[in-house]
Amino acid sequence: MINEIRNRQVELAKLIERHLYQNSFMETAIPSLFFIQFNNSTGKAYRIYQPSLCFVAQGRKEIYLANQRYEYGPADYLVTSMNLPIKGQVIKASPDIPYLSLKLEFSQKEILGVLQDTEIQISPHEHAERALFVGQIELSLLDALLRLVRLLDTPGDIPFLSPIYTKEILYRLLKGHYGVALAQSALEGSGSYRVHAAIEQIMGNFDKPLRIDELAETANMSLSSFHRHFKEVTAMSPIQFQKQLRLQEARRLLLTESENAAEVAFRVGYESSSQFTREYARMFGFPPRTDIKRLKEKYDQKQTL
Repeated sequence: MINEIRNRQVELAKLIERHLYQNSFMETAIPSLFFIQFNNSTGKAYRIYQPSLCFVAQGRKEIYLANQRYEYGPADYLVTSMNLPIKGQVIKASPDIPYLSLKLEFSQKEILGVLQDTEIQISPHEHAERALFVGQIELSLLDALLRLVRLLDTPGDIPFLSPIYTKEILYRLLKGHYGVALAQSALEGSGSYRVHAAIEQIMGNFDKPLRIDELAETANMSLSSFHRHFKEVTAMSPIQFQKQLRLQEARRLLLTESENAAEVAFRVGYESSSQFTREYARMFGFPPRTDIKRLKEKYDQKQTL
């Protein structure tokens, strides 16, 4: 069994490397499937992880959800069942043995569709489940991933077969050790599903003042129950969640649109530029101007290599 898993990991790594035509990140011809490659370990990157399955075919990565650390490599897979602000970095990669991984995004609707089309019986739980987990890869799941990726060699088969193989991958996840946790995000009435509704409300209005009572009403929970369930799902409070969204968007704006920190602070919802600067430095390690200069210099150095 171990050798079979290892052989499939090697094949998957070769497929990813062969189809990648650029370093870093690439969207494939298969809907919602992405390939990632890095030839060296990386610094910390801040992202919003959408509901997805991530599998590392080669190398290792660590991510943080708030203060919770997760490490995974070729023996593991990572799943996020909701939109979450994440900090992560590649910790094992080299030019000879690059980091190679794939990401398959999915929706709550797709999860629910698999549950409805199969005999998997999972009832909504009042108790909320963490929206991120790392599981040990199984041969059946790895085979399903390989079938999906192999479609890149027969593009004409992608429109018909990729939805089938994607459903199989979700089926394997739902049948696995963390299947209940994944299912709860899509089952109306569960604690996780109700927190998901509040998360979507924050995502769409992160630049506006946070009304916890309105979020609790959206989740159909008391204030105390909402706080408890939200932290269980996201490992942070609603205010901390909003702050991470604001600061990630501020960094993106500073890099791509404006170098005026006060203007960007206002755009992402801060009323005080000094508070913005303090919180930005606490999260990214440098005040805005220094951080953006450092990132641009690092990018320019890569371009000249």
